[in-house]
Amino acid sequence: MLLEEDVQEFSELYKKILAQVQKDVIGQKDVVECTIIAMIAGGNVLLEGVPGVGKTRLVRSLGKVFDLSFSRIQFTPDLMPSDVTGTNLIVQDEKGNSTFKFQNGPIFSNIVLADEINRATPKTQSALLEVMQEHNVTVMGQVHSIKEPFFVLATQNPIEQDGTYPLPEAQLDRFMFKLLVNNPNLEEFKQIVVMTQKTMDEVAEAVCSGKQLLKMRQIAKEILVTDSVLEYALKLCSSTHANGEYASETAKKYIRIGASPRAGQALVSAAKVLALLNNRYNVSFNDIDYLIYPVLRHRIKLNFDAITEGITPDDAIRLILKEFNRKETRRSK
Repeated sequence: MLLEEDVQEFSELYKKILAQVQKDVIGQKDVVECTIIAMIAGGNVLLEGVPGVGKTRLVRSLGKVFDLSFSRIQFTPDLMPSDVTGTNLIVQDEKGNSTFKFQNGPIFSNIVLADEINRATPKTQSALLEVMQEHNVTVMGQVHSIKEPFFVLATQNPIEQDGTYPLPEAQLDRFMFKLLVNNPNLEEFKQIVVMTQKTMDEVAEAVCSGKQLLKMRQIAKEILVTDSVLEYALKLCSSTHANGEYASETAKKYIRIGASPRAGQALVSAAKVLALLNNRYNVSFNDIDYLIYPVLRHRIKLNFDAITEGITPDDAIRLILKEFNRKETRRSK
């Protein structure tokens, strides 16, 4: 049962987390908020943007704000899967007998920064598939569990830049959100320059433990989702399938592959957290509309017509929202 004191504690802790992150990150309000929402909801986050816009700084700052173990993996073309997961080493016991001992890789942390993830080859990228979904690592038939809470916060440069390997659909689907980190405006640019003249290091302090974070997640799960809001969210996700029962005209025209069921799971889980942040005890239609972009933009694949017309995933989502809401308005009348 959801108690008022739990909601108050949730709100106060979120404000502390946000205040600390804002000490290191100028602007990018939506990106910061959505990253924190995903972490509370237990999801992984993919941050995309050109170099120098603060993607890595944001994740490093979050690593300080949450009192959890943190590791950074710099993805490069020569990185091997064992460099990520760890490997079995041959060691000798006291009697001189040789045995295998598993040496943990950097993935065995609560918060893992996968920096420039699309610089690594597909073979290395695939090393994250199991751990991102199941929070386990299997090496030579042995399963090694990751301690909770666990998050992968990955950064990548735009796919079209040189020397990158596009992430496979199966891996993209394991990210709760894909967030676009844009260039700062002039005032933000000025603040960034002034701040970094003092120090290049993050100054955020730890304000949230793993136990507190897990409690926040549990509180968010208690938030009510009415049948009408749940149906709205799931129909929106289903409308991305060109051949589905609820296919939108936009999907039929522009989308080659629609969103998976994970999109609906991510959307509802994140919307519960957003409702709490807005001091509400139930998920609203506006919560769904706000989060539909980061949830869907990496889960839909556009067809050739969309590419030739310059339609982006966000454009397609915007058209679907407009079309879907127009249909719902007609039905309500």
